[in-house]
Amino acid sequence: MQTQFDRRAALRLMGMGLVSSAAVPWLASCSSDDDGASGGPTTGASTTAGPTTTTRPPGPVGPLGEPDANGLQLPEGFTSRIVARSGEEVTGTGYTWHGNPDGGACFAQDDGGWIYVSNCEEAGTGGVSMVRFDPEGEITEAARICDGTSINCAGGATPWDTWLTCEEHPDGRVWECDPRGEEPAVVRPALGTFKHEAVAVDAEAEVLYLSEDEPDGALYRFVPAEWPSLEAGRLEVLAGPEDERRWAEVTDAGGGSASPTRNQVADVVRFNGGEGLAHFEGTTYLATKGDNRIWALDGDDVEIVYDAATTEAMDGADPVLTGVDNIAVDAGGDRYVAEDGGTMDVVRLGPDGLVEPVARLDGVEGSEITGPAFSPDGTRLYFSSQRNPGVTYEVTGPFPHAEPDR
Repeated sequence: MQTQFDRRAALRLMGMGLVSSAAVPWLASCSSDDDGASGGPTTGASTTAGPTTTTRPPGPVGPLGEPDANGLQLPEGFTSRIVARSGEEVTGTGYTWHGNPDGGACFAQDDGGWIYVSNCEEAGTGGVSMVRFDPEGEITEAARICDGTSINCAGGATPWDTWLTCEEHPDGRVWECDPRGEEPAVVRPALGTFKHEAVAVDAEAEVLYLSEDEPDGALYRFVPAEWPSLEAGRLEVLAGPEDERRWAEVTDAGGGSASPTRNQVADVVRFNGGEGLAHFEGTTYLATKGDNRIWALDGDDVEIVYDAATTEAMDGADPVLTGVDNIAVDAGGDRYVAEDGGTMDVVRLGPDGLVEPVARLDGVEGSEITGPAFSPDGTRLYFSSQRNPGVTYEVTGPFPHAEPDR
């Protein structure tokens, strides 16, 4: 099933590149439980990747098929495997995978492999874990890379190859993590104290954008005192009437005053449940779950580019995308949006207003899809089902902008 944006949104998106909370593309074919090489889906946490895939022209990837052995509905030519389950060992590593997996990102490694990092959105424990893959996609290591935090929700990757993990509670802060775990995570108080959700980095403008998961939340911009250090700088909120937007400085970023950061500027622009953020070629995208919208920010100009209330499926059914949450964008600019609720989909927003599911988790209640992120060559997409139980998946296939020979 696919649907269309309204005309204004479609015109804006034509010819425009789109982004990921990981800023890097996101996957693997399945293996058998016996030897990890059969090419069929597996219900175990296999460490073996599938064969290299080919790319396909931009356009629909096709309708979803029946659920595979891992409970995922995928288009023809796509396969899945389970990377990790909450409370169980990541196969062959001795490391127990965390509960409530949430935001994630992929980081290329010098040996041709990559690392997928994943937040733990649990109160009290929190933190971040990683899984390392070799160039063939086999799992070689899993470990903890951040401790001492709580309710780590989303975050964002930086161009200097660190992971910014965000605490989603009123006293939440942002911690900068080494994906390899070789250096300890460092808290970055200058990025504010509030109910953090996600971060996106605009390296050209030398600023960071931060979302806030509150019904009356703000959209923040952080301007480092010295790029790219996050030790000090200015925290601002988007403010002003529609035709006079501006970035206004937050007077107390540390949250020590009686007024929360989102209320320190009188005419702050309100966003209903800020979720995923992603930046690509001059535009930052923000998902707001409270009203099922995706916004495009260019400087201080912001407009809606997807609205479930005004976007219907072509057959008149419910909109394909609801419960908008984490966002990832591939190398060609297509956005992949994870659903919190809806039909538990990862939905692709492609060229010319294309809206189509590329993965659907069947038969899981009371959960959400989290942490979409592409492997460096764009052939593998990682994401998790957060609860009942927490499971982290890998999907391999002919994604439209994959570069299998990269």
